[in-house]
Parts: sequence; structure tokens; C-alpha cells
Amino acid sequence: MQQSQILPPFSRRSFLHLSAAASATAAFGIVTEPMLAWAGQGTLPSKDAVLINSNENPLGPCRGALDAMSAILPRGGRYQWALTDNLVETFAQMEGMKPDYVTAFPGSSGPLHYTILAYTSPARSYVTADPGYEAGMHAAKVSGARVVKIGLTKTYAHDVKAMLAAAPDAGVFYICTPNNPTGTLTPHSDIEYLLANKPKDSILLVDEAYIHFCDATSAIDLVKADKDVIVLRTFSKIYGMAGLRCGFAIGRPDLLSKIDQMHGWNAMPVTAVVAAVASLKDSSLVPERRQINASVRQETFEWLDRNHYSYIPSEANFFLLDTGRPAKDVINAMAHQEVFIGRNWPVMPTYVRITVGTRPEMERFQTAFKKVMDGTAVGRLSPPRVVRETLDGLVVRG
Repeated sequence: MQQSQILPPFSRRSFLHLSAAASATAAFGIVTEPMLAWAGQGTLPSKDAVLINSNENPLGPCRGALDAMSAILPRGGRYQWALTDNLVETFAQMEGMKPDYVTAFPGSSGPLHYTILAYTSPARSYVTADPGYEAGMHAAKVSGARVVKIGLTKTYAHDVKAMLAAAPDAGVFYICTPNNPTGTLTPHSDIEYLLANKPKDSILLVDEAYIHFCDATSAIDLVKADKDVIVLRTFSKIYGMAGLRCGFAIGRPDLLSKIDQMHGWNAMPVTAVVAAVASLKDSSLVPERRQINASVRQETFEWLDRNHYSYIPSEANFFLLDTGRPAKDVINAMAHQEVFIGRNWPVMPTYVRITVGTRPEMERFQTAFKKVMDGTAVGRLSPPRVVRETLDGLVVRG
């Protein structure tokens, strides 16, 4: 029997280690994109609502993924460890690396948080962009790390020189490229510069959740070169599997082993695993969906240009739109029209993030947004119909 098909023997030491890791995981809430997107919305969308607030892919899983999930459902009562091994081996082979450089997770939010817990502390800072994806800052609060937020450059790239100068004590430099929320790229040469000049024993965490929507060079080549870098990938975005939860942490085995110490049993949902394998093997999926997204995004930009609205050009499946007024008022007024758009960032108080949906969804967005900007659709949300919680109180379980 293959080792991948059975549980490894547990000693008392390994049990205690696992228990400690599980306790550490339970001590904090993993903050994810939908939590941030829906926090404070205060209303339940109808089945006909336009949801362009969470950077989801409205196309959903591909046909091959749907068929693979349907086929595995009758065997859903088994853990089936070999399926996860197959997923890792498939991805590693496609990327030309050894399987021990890849660890599968239910999405990429988990390894993002675990990396920060493993490599930051009160003496080792967490460095991120502003505006940037906020989830890592919540993990840094748990580790007690100083959070260093650095503004983007004039081209909305990460300012790597400023990041280095501001944090000689850094434990983790976080770069999301394309950046959430701007959808803009940080050049590969800048990432290489950061790696060459970073403090000793710090690591670079590169979040490539949206890289499939553009032609950017991946940082996986730096992993292959055994640099101090961990790359995050997810099947939530272009692969349309946000609700299924599947992703990777990619890095040197010694770097990944420290992440492993931050979490307990990492069982993968078998439906997500087989869907991910099928998606990877569909060679037409990424280019086709990249083209669809780019086409709808460009049509939206052209409409914004014709109506003289200001936005930041993006290479992802979302963009920042300047409303010229308090963003939260616009978010609420749009929600009254059953069009739910993304949140705003304090550093850019008049900007809102818009996910690129289908053509019909973006047409409804255009109609609703024009009414808001013309003053014919205004107002705040009615009293909330769902319980509001602070981000610190939100936890993803199991």
C-alpha cells in the first residue's frame, strides 16, 4: 500500500505537536476576501442581485471540473489522500519542480496567514502596500508584529525601495501582483531587487491570486532558484472555484515546513481537489477566460471614458473607480439597486473596487452607477437584516 493512502503513525510527540498547532490556529480568525467584501453591507442580496464585490468569477468551474466533482461525490465519504498527492504532483510537473516544493491548502488565505504567523513577531515586522490586500495585517496582529504600510508608486506598483528602507527589521514583505485592489503589476525586476536587498532571514510572500488574468512573469522561477520566497496560488479566481476552496503555497521545503507548524491537520475537500486537477489539465481554460475578462473589462473602461469617470487601469478582474464623493455612500446607494460593489480603502476614500462580471452584469452596473452619479439614486441602506460582526470576530471554520 502506498504511503500516501494511509495515515502516518502518530507518536505522543507528534500528537502534542498537532494539538499545539491546532490550538494556535483556533486562536485567530482567518480573514478572507468575502468577509472583507460583505462586512457592514447589512443586507441580504436577492437571487437577481449583481454581485461584483468579491472578485469572484461568474463563470464558475469549467465543464471538466464539474464532471470530475460529479464523479467523485459517491466516494465523498473517504478522505482519499492520494487525490491531494496527485494534485500536487500534477501542478509540480507542469511547473517543472519537485512536489515537495508545493503544499495544497483549502484556498490561499490559510497559507497567507500561516506564513505571517511563522515569520513575523514583535521583533520582525510585516510590510505591505497601501492600498493592498488587508488580510495579512490581521494575522500580524496575532503575531504581535509591527505593520508597515507603504504607498504605491506613481504607476501603482509596490514601492520596493521604500519597503526596504522602512523596515530593516522585516520578517515578511508581502507583494500581491496584480495588486488587490488596484489590479496593477509590480515588475519582476522589482521583486528580484527586493530579494537581493532584503534583511537576512526575512522572506518575500508573493500573492499571485490574480496572475492568470495577465501576461506577467510569475515569481515561481525564484522558488526554483531556491530564493527566500513563498508564492501563493488559488483556484478561486480565474478557475471559478471560490466556494470550493483550493490553493497552493509554493516554496523551498524548509520554508514550507515552518508554515506547517502553524496549522493542524490539512485535509483537502475531495471535490475541490479533483476539480483543480481537471482545471489544470484544461489547456484552453486560462487563455479563454483571460480573453473574456479582458474584453468585458475594456468595454467597461470605454464606457467609463465616454462618461468621464476616473478609474485606475487594471490587468486583473477588478479595478478601482473614483466616485468623487465618500465611497461608502456610493456603495450603499448601489446596493439599493441590487448592485453590490466592492469596498473602499481608507487611503483612497473616494475610490471603490469593482469586480468585472459578465456583460449583462456590467450593463446593470453602468445603469445603476450613472443614476448614483447623476443624483437620481441616492441614500443609505435600510436597517440591516443580517447580523453585523467586526472582522476580528469573523472566523472560517473547517
